[in-house]
Amino acid sequence: MRILLIGNSGTIGSAVESLLKERGHQVIGVSRSSSPALDTADQSSVSAFFRAAQDRGEQFDAVVVTAGGTPFKPLAELTAEDFATAVTNKGIGQIAVVQAATPLIVDGGSITLISGILAEIPVPDGLAASVANAVVDGFVRNAAGALPRGLRINSVSPTVLEESWEAYASAFPGAVPVSGAAVANAFVRSIEGIETGQVIKVW
Repeated sequence: MRILLIGNSGTIGSAVESLLKERGHQVIGVSRSSSPALDTADQSSVSAFFRAAQDRGEQFDAVVVTAGGTPFKPLAELTAEDFATAVTNKGIGQIAVVQAATPLIVDGGSITLISGILAEIPVPDGLAASVANAVVDGFVRNAAGALPRGLRINSVSPTVLEESWEAYASAFPGAVPVSGAAVANAFVRSIEGIETGQVIKVW
């Protein structure tokens, strides 16, 4: 498969890229620091990237997003702008990718987005992330029945990573971290499988 991977420079993205290549797929990795760049926090960047790809006649068997950061603060410190940032970066940004990428995906192809455990399980300081993750999962469940040409869409919802545990352990009391490799396998399940409209949990 020819797979566009948005966010390949992050911990999850690099694990997904490595596994997909091991499985024989052609991976086109892009991020906000690549050339050409694609920043899901900037809708003009998303539009420009896919417009240029369409002009070049590019097609993809799958489009994958592993990017999207959110503010992490106590509720008393969160502002309306913080919530807007979270929803824009992780929610609206991924939705914009779906809309812009759909014409470039082959019939029966797939889209895989990233959400996270905080959509369902609250932790201290994670409210903005919870809202953004819920936006992604809600969109996926509803978009599955609306996409054309037999396209599939799922989200992968990981918990905190083993690779990031030292930095985030205090923010996830009682959590059991998972490896980046386990999360990468969930993306493979979405890309190579037949499911659609699913939130694939890795926790």
